[in-house]
Amino acid sequence: MTNIAFPFGFGAGRTALADDDAHIRDLIEQVLFTSSGERVNRPAFGAALRQLVFAPNSGELATATQYLVQSALQQWLGDLVMVEQVRVEAQEAALTVLVQYVVRRTQQRQVATFATGTPT
Repeated sequence: MTNIAFPFGFGAGRTALADDDAHIRDLIEQVLFTSSGERVNRPAFGAALRQLVFAPNSGELATATQYLVQSALQQWLGDLVMVEQVRVEAQEAALTVLVQYVVRRTQQRQVATFATGTPT
């Protein structure tokens, strides 16, 4: 199955498309970087990872982020993926989030990495 790519764009003169694996990764990215209240019809949607750029970076923040990410992914994408592991690393002005998950439809294990802030 082919899906519309995120972020929305154009490729080969038409709407850019993504295969199933890329689409699921795009959905995870949307959950992680969408702030609460950003979606009108789903005000609770998202994990607000982008807002954590302004929080003081620490081990405690990394632990809280790990819990936040895992619960948001289970809530919003639990029918598509089974989250096996979320690992968050705090390094100076950046948070790196690694998500290991299994795509429920294909039973394939995937790993995706996301970053906030800018490493110095």
